[in-house]
Amino acid sequence: MAGFDTPRRKSGRYMPTVSDSPSTYGADIVPSASLYTCQSRPEDFTDELLLKEPSLEAHQTHFYASFTRRSNRGPIRTYGKNKSRPRTSETGPLMVFSVGDTVFVKTESNVPSVAVITAVWKVEGEDVSEKGPIRVRVHWFARPSQLPPHRAKREFYENEVLYHYHIDSCKTVSSSSILGPCKVSSSSSAAAVPHRSKDDSSSDDFFCQSALNPQRGIYYELNWDAFREDAMRALAERDENKPEGVRWPDDDLWTVKLKPESKPKRAAKDKKGSGRGSPRKRRRVGRKDDSESESEVDDSADEFRAGSAHEDEDDGEEPDSEEESEVESVVSEPKTPSRKRKRGVPSTPKTPRTPRRPRADKGSLAQPTPHSKAALRRRKKTALAVRPPPPAEGTLELALARGLEGDSWLRAMHVLHVAARPGALPCREQEYGRVLRAVEELLEEGSGGCIYISGVPGTGKTATVHAVVRELKRMAENNEANPFAYVEINGLKIPEPAAAYGLLWEAVCGHDTAKDGHMKISSKEALRNLSKHFSGAERVGPTGGHACVVLMDELDQLMTTKQDVVYNFFNWPTLAGSKLVVLAVANTMDLPERVMTGRVRSRLGMVRINFQPYTTPQLEQIVKARLAASKAGLPADAPDALGPDAIKFASMKVSSISGDARRVLDICRRTVELVRARRRAARIEDVKDVIKEMQNSPTAAFLRELSFHERLMLAALVKCVRKEGVEEIRWAEVQHQHTVYLNLLSNDAEGDPSRRPSGDELVLVLDALLASHALICEDGAAVARKAEGERRVALNLEYAEVERVLGEVGGPRWRNALNV
Repeated sequence: MAGFDTPRRKSGRYMPTVSDSPSTYGADIVPSASLYTCQSRPEDFTDELLLKEPSLEAHQTHFYASFTRRSNRGPIRTYGKNKSRPRTSETGPLMVFSVGDTVFVKTESNVPSVAVITAVWKVEGEDVSEKGPIRVRVHWFARPSQLPPHRAKREFYENEVLYHYHIDSCKTVSSSSILGPCKVSSSSSAAAVPHRSKDDSSSDDFFCQSALNPQRGIYYELNWDAFREDAMRALAERDENKPEGVRWPDDDLWTVKLKPESKPKRAAKDKKGSGRGSPRKRRRVGRKDDSESESEVDDSADEFRAGSAHEDEDDGEEPDSEEESEVESVVSEPKTPSRKRKRGVPSTPKTPRTPRRPRADKGSLAQPTPHSKAALRRRKKTALAVRPPPPAEGTLELALARGLEGDSWLRAMHVLHVAARPGALPCREQEYGRVLRAVEELLEEGSGGCIYISGVPGTGKTATVHAVVRELKRMAENNEANPFAYVEINGLKIPEPAAAYGLLWEAVCGHDTAKDGHMKISSKEALRNLSKHFSGAERVGPTGGHACVVLMDELDQLMTTKQDVVYNFFNWPTLAGSKLVVLAVANTMDLPERVMTGRVRSRLGMVRINFQPYTTPQLEQIVKARLAASKAGLPADAPDALGPDAIKFASMKVSSISGDARRVLDICRRTVELVRARRRAARIEDVKDVIKEMQNSPTAAFLRELSFHERLMLAALVKCVRKEGVEEIRWAEVQHQHTVYLNLLSNDAEGDPSRRPSGDELVLVLDALLASHALICEDGAAVARKAEGERRVALNLEYAEVERVLGEVGGPRWRNALNV
């Protein structure tokens, strides 16, 4: 190991997850003559051999120009509605795969990925047989269907692919993952007619005219045929001369070197008078820091011309001063405008300066964590301006314009419905700005992070996040923000918390749910793939390092006993370069401190945004804003459906209890429905009648008729749910809390606190509540083998309604015990 230079590990995150086919070693794979032999390095081995910790001195790596194998391109696996398209045969004819060939590579995606072979080698030595596996180094292309869904819109050809320009877009795969050859060309005759709906996986001929920066969503003009010829010429010179110090494989040969597109040539007389020619200025972006600085300079979707890595610096042209100044203005950082310097005129000598230390490679430095002091200082310096929430698509005004004509009461009932989405969010501008700024900064930095959003139900948390996501989508489409993928996970809409893994995996791997349906993948497999993806072991998305924004709504329902689901979702954003932004929405502000364990709480971070309950003026403003939208397009003398006094009274009633905007909208809508037949504006008396009717609901009447111990058991279950953060509670815990409340809430009229009910008596109370479907209990053969106290019980009624009615019936002591 002396003198062995271990190379810096390159992250494979965001590369396609390669799915190896069954091994076809031996006589089926025959390499060509060896080109070069050297001592093995760690990256030359397979994962299985690395686990054995082999000795590098006892192994040698042989590099080849090609290998021969039968094509094993089988049926393409798809998910959901579309079935696999079978091929004519599972194994094809004997084929030769050489360095520089474009091939199909089998990945976890529903269609094969396209790549170019950059190197072929095999390791020999201890623990490795002579017929050991052949490793293949590939550089990826991206299909348009594999790009992030929220990006700047661009027209593509049916068979167009995009070449990854960065050096990190290389991946080592096994030879069995190569499915077969394909053809990629930059010739205009290879381009098909632009058409979006056709599946781009049915053709073996592809057209490439652009290179892609996946992190910024920037496209560069590229002549693939010329670029490949230059790379093959450089490879031939390297194989013939075998210079010292050149690494095998050399990924830099297949890295695109970019330069701004210059103007056409000037006339010959302009060249003669320009003095001694100067080489054209060009920006090389082979390294990671160069690509980052290039992205920072130009965040637009302007195209650049990509030159090959081996093109001569002086191409024979002599650009004039105007052309040179234009090139400098593109590739350099913004400066104060200065006069153009004429050629041949000596400039004033500058004052000698102390030489600066060379700039370190950014890739070798540790990047700041999302919540470190360095990251917070940078965000403070580059604070983005807060924009007001944009109008939502399908606003109330547009919905009213399609119908409902001139009926003021019918239009008011429509806009006051809780499912109607307004064009703006009144009284939530500050919270909207904080959420938008936090997410936008994480997307701009290319880092991950968690944002915890809390507040009682009905305070506009989810609606505000939806408005933020709509604004980010608009910015990404206009190329004002980096491209990203978005997925929403609602704890009430999935069968179990572990099902969230499958939804996130679909968004990460670019699966089209609308076209192919949901992926048929288990939660364990999705978790395993996500762990590999975010840990940097393997990249999943063929597009590259775009971000993924996840909305975890109803976080309370995703809490489990082990809390492994929320731990994974909060831990992945903390990994370097994950680019995962998690927006966790919960109904309680102290959920992390009260329910989450220390290891989960530590991953959550410090970005917390709390939504306070609406006050009376705010609820009035919300109702009046919706009523104003209902009168859009009506005459100025159109009658009002709801009077100002009625709006204020309803707002005061709701704000004194919960501040739930949905409840005040429901009250106002029912009031308008009540007075519609009378064709007059609703008054305070009408609001009182509606509130009284809502309080006398069937659920409230049922709860008032329950016995003392039945109401006490419901209160004990609600208390356990609030304390544990999960809906399913062990029967032993409910019994314990029932006994605690018996000492606290009983009186002479309702029960003797000195007499404690036995376990059998509490089971009778449970059976009565189960028979009325107020509670539900797990059942089945597996549950029968459990102890009686291990069975889980859940409430089948609305929590807020149960707390309200129990507080009214029991009085102040019950309200204090239930925190109502």
